[in-house]
Amino acid sequence: MAVTTRLTWNTESFQKLLGNVSLRLPYKSSVHGNFIAEMQNRCRCQGSTITVIYHSDNIFGIFMLGHSSEMSKSFIEPNISFFFSLQKDETMEMKSVFLNSTNNKCLSLNFSKRCIDIPRFLKEKLRAKSDSDFPYLECEVFRVEGIKEETGYINRISRATQHRNSLLADVRAYSPYADLVSEIRILLLGPVGSGKSSFFNSVKSIFQGHLTRQAIVGSDVTSITEQYRIYSIKDGKNGQSLPFMLCDSMGLDENEGVDLCVDDIPHILKGCVPDRYKFSPHKPITPKHPTFITSPSLKDRIHCVAFVFDINSMDNLSSKMMVKFKQIQKEVINCGVAQVALLTKVKNCNEVLQDNFLKMNKAMISRSQIQNANRRLGIPLSRILVVENYASEREMDPLKDILILSAPKQMFRAADDFFFFFFADDFLEDLPLV
Repeated sequence: MAVTTRLTWNTESFQKLLGNVSLRLPYKSSVHGNFIAEMQNRCRCQGSTITVIYHSDNIFGIFMLGHSSEMSKSFIEPNISFFFSLQKDETMEMKSVFLNSTNNKCLSLNFSKRCIDIPRFLKEKLRAKSDSDFPYLECEVFRVEGIKEETGYINRISRATQHRNSLLADVRAYSPYADLVSEIRILLLGPVGSGKSSFFNSVKSIFQGHLTRQAIVGSDVTSITEQYRIYSIKDGKNGQSLPFMLCDSMGLDENEGVDLCVDDIPHILKGCVPDRYKFSPHKPITPKHPTFITSPSLKDRIHCVAFVFDINSMDNLSSKMMVKFKQIQKEVINCGVAQVALLTKVKNCNEVLQDNFLKMNKAMISRSQIQNANRRLGIPLSRILVVENYASEREMDPLKDILILSAPKQMFRAADDFFFFFFADDFLEDLPLV
């Protein structure tokens, strides 16, 4: 009879975090008994293992690299250990602690009382809320198959989770320059199928804690997005709105009359176009339109434009498309709006685990691809961002999240340049803030 794990809601994420490994379940306390001897018999010399302990509000885990000759209830072994905790109904924030053989104060299980004893330093690191022992519901031990048997590997895993959590905190804590607005607006512009709507879905998924498809995504040669959408993103299901909005637009096409009308761009940038306005490729919005915003405030304006391109199609952009891009870019510059390039559909994003996260671009893709985008688009290298959006996946991938979260962080910096530029030039004196 097959033994079924309780870790159904995050099994795939664990596997991807550890490098696309396989997990096998030799021990489950409710099936094999709450006895240390039984756990030892089933898990001895199994190679690298993950012990997962289920609490009503948290999931605690211990990853141990290499063979464990005598797995004990205190998880004290002369090898590398990686402790983590997860909270359900949140954005998959994994709190982690990296330990080595010098540590002698570790998490332990009391099988007779069915509770977990967590030392104070681990409680603080893992952000465990209770001051007493934690009663547990279930204990499972997984054998990890296909993992790299390297002592430095587990350290990189720990740094990956810590970096993702740091990026989440940075995005949540962002405050626009001089508090001029409560939320910045980032406009996504790019060719049909470049990944504009997918980027919004990806960012929202991270903060919802599960994959979502609010914005319709298509692969047709004509744009799926026909309305101008201003999307706010909440931190969690019932959380507060994050300090930025993503504005999705109709896709660009090299042919006239089938895509976003270039004459709509200045009105969008200046905040004159309302949410859910339906674009007409042949007729731009005018002040006579009943929903036209005649006196937009600073908060209605676009503060940063992200030009979205498929990184694999940069060399295939036609001369007509480049002419249209340069025309739009000129309007953006004339309005003083900051700009970045967002290159999507990057392959092998898992390679980010192998390098310093501050130098992701070099680890992810060849330098020539970034330089090619810089040369063709005229956007500084520091403002060229790379992501791999969620597309057909069913589960979240913590390593993808690192790149996705890095993008808005850089966009915030660009938007702050916009505010500083106009603030320094006394532009704001004649512009309503609200």
